[in-house]
Amino acid sequence: MLAEQLLRLTRRLHRIQSRQLEPIGITPAQFRLLRTVASYDAAPRMADLAQRLDVVPRAVTTLVDALEASGRVRRAPDPDSRRVVRVEITDEGRATLRSLRNARRAAAEEILAPLTAGQREMLGELLAALVDGMPERRC
Repeated sequence: MLAEQLLRLTRRLHRIQSRQLEPIGITPAQFRLLRTVASYDAAPRMADLAQRLDVVPRAVTTLVDALEASGRVRRAPDPDSRRVVRVEITDEGRATLRSLRNARRAAAEEILAPLTAGQREMLGELLAALVDGMPERRC
């Protein structure tokens, strides 16, 4: 029963998040890629992104194509290798991330609205225990 409740909650959170992302003009997968690009200190290679996201390189290419078309990222040549392409986040991409973070907070607030402050704190502790107890795996 607990697993089913977690799955239902996850699906509901995804639906709310998708609804929040739609006006910004970005998909959840594009958001994930944009967040990942922004998490690097230096512009990552396309292969780095595929590995971090645990997807095939072609999937990264498709996502980068869409984000580049919207001006949120740009491809840049690697100074050390002509065959390597790096992905840089643009100012537009950073602005989009700020909007997306606000949308995520709003989605979380919608999900957590029925809980008291104490219940939220307890839920946070329980979720932290579950996450900390899991083997490291990038999703």
